[in-house]
Amino acid sequence: MAWKFRPGLALTVQIVDRIRADILKGVYESGGPFPTVRQLAYDAGVNPNTMQKALVLLEKEGLLITNSTNGRTVTDDGAVLDEARRKALRSFTSNIIKEAKNMSLDMNELIKSIEKGWNIDE
Repeated sequence: MAWKFRPGLALTVQIVDRIRADILKGVYESGGPFPTVRQLAYDAGVNPNTMQKALVLLEKEGLLITNSTNGRTVTDDGAVLDEARRKALRSFTSNIIKEAKNMSLDMNELIKSIEKGWNIDE
């Protein structure tokens, strides 16, 4: 089944964001093998060249490691994974803040809402 992409945002960026999130969620095991470009491109419904560009960006972040003839693996470097989590958190909170300001929401009410929602079972 093909992935869903949003119009107006570069495809490569969306792929990087999706795979980064999947790595942080444990979809791809730290230190474990990573799917091939062709398999990921097929799953996502994109050109393999587009997928390759995204994977190169994830390698530059240190989340993926190329092992010459053995393909790619997901990093098991805790510092790299922690930095990726911090980066994701900054991006996420930046978007929330921007939207809250656009709607003239009160910061303290937003914080209270987050704190209250944090403890609700999914």
